[in-house]
Amino acid sequence: MAKETSACKAHCLILPYPTQGHINPMVEFSKRLEHRGVKVTLVTTNFVYKDIQKEGSSIAIETISDGYDQGRISRADNFHVYLERFLQVGSQTLTELLEKLSRSDFPPNCIVYDPFLPWALDVAKKFGLLGAALFTQSWAVDVIYYHVHKGELKLPLSESEVLLPGLPPLEPQDLPSFLYILGSYPGSLEMLTGQFFNIEKADWVLCNTIYELEQEAVDWMSKIMPLRTVGPTIPSMFLDKRLEDDKDYGFSVFKPNTDACLKWLNDRPKGSVVYVSFGSLVALEVEEMQELAWGLRMSNSYFLWVVRATEEAKLPKNFVEETSEKGLMVHWCPQLEVLAHEAVGCFVTHCGWNSTLEALSFGVPMLAMPQWTDQSTNAKFIMDIWKMGLKVPVDDKGIVRREAAEHCIREIMEGERGKEIKENAFKWKKLAKEAVDKGGSSDKNIEEFVAELVRS
Repeated sequence: MAKETSACKAHCLILPYPTQGHINPMVEFSKRLEHRGVKVTLVTTNFVYKDIQKEGSSIAIETISDGYDQGRISRADNFHVYLERFLQVGSQTLTELLEKLSRSDFPPNCIVYDPFLPWALDVAKKFGLLGAALFTQSWAVDVIYYHVHKGELKLPLSESEVLLPGLPPLEPQDLPSFLYILGSYPGSLEMLTGQFFNIEKADWVLCNTIYELEQEAVDWMSKIMPLRTVGPTIPSMFLDKRLEDDKDYGFSVFKPNTDACLKWLNDRPKGSVVYVSFGSLVALEVEEMQELAWGLRMSNSYFLWVVRATEEAKLPKNFVEETSEKGLMVHWCPQLEVLAHEAVGCFVTHCGWNSTLEALSFGVPMLAMPQWTDQSTNAKFIMDIWKMGLKVPVDDKGIVRREAAEHCIREIMEGERGKEIKENAFKWKKLAKEAVDKGGSSDKNIEEFVAELVRS
């Protein structure tokens, strides 16, 4: 990867929360730093390091412990216990790592940390290092959690409309599920609001978003903290093409079925395929899985559906065989290459932030089926603010019925509303590329960040 700066005096440790969805954006941000001559070391847990497939990346890796080297969170009694243990053991092992690296030829002068792990900032300050928080969810979601942290958004929710600075009016069900369904995941809300508990010590606050996408929310929070947007953190060859060998994230816990997916897509007409994926964590209920399967079949569109091996048994009997002329089912796929493929005309998604930014960057209309955490907020913005997709309605049981799925797919693929959605999708695709290209909003923010690293 060509460097823009040959003699740089900065060394950054990058510490993501140890899941694929948090590692990917941080790795991509690392490549942008490395491209400018900053030395980067990715720090992950011992457990994740054992499973990670490092695909041709030049980024160095070091490890710390979360206290559960043999199984991560699955070995903890509950999520709260896991976080407490991670705080204790992670702080200790990160301190030991910094002591080791401080004796090296090129000691680090900054830690870019995931605010899910706010204790990393305290460790950085103990060593006199710069500390930069990198938020990996949308800034709208972060604004909501910030107001809960400050006690300015009271729980449980009592109003039928939520009005927060920098955000459009929201209904309770548009908020992250941890707020709308209070107590649904004990420990998670504590972690999400805890992202802000020592944020005033951070030298930089960075977010994986696009300024033009969330301008009002970013402008409001910029008055309170040193916030800069640095997204979308997507491999450069899909956007500005300035980092020549940056074609994938480079660190993967899953093995995609690349050849089968792309060969199948190559044989389909432009804009004819519905791509369906709910990420690495979401598990649909059996009834919802079967209703979606019927909706896809009734829409009569081609479809590429990622169904993890653990989810296959939920499909209707003989569904794969009976839809083989229209559909392809895979356990995992190269999502970037799929979304970039001209055959794909719609993305049925859970609206995780990485998937949302990817679809937006490739100009692919979305059919939103949010499941939990920040996804309902992202779905609200996809449909009503950015107007580049539809949110499929649910029934009284919270299930997406086949008729609703079919109707929404047809509307996006061939309806009048679909035309407007496609126009907006193209607009956001252009803005995403411009943000990271030379002189764009994110590019300038990263330049400014690197300049301060070099000065320190």
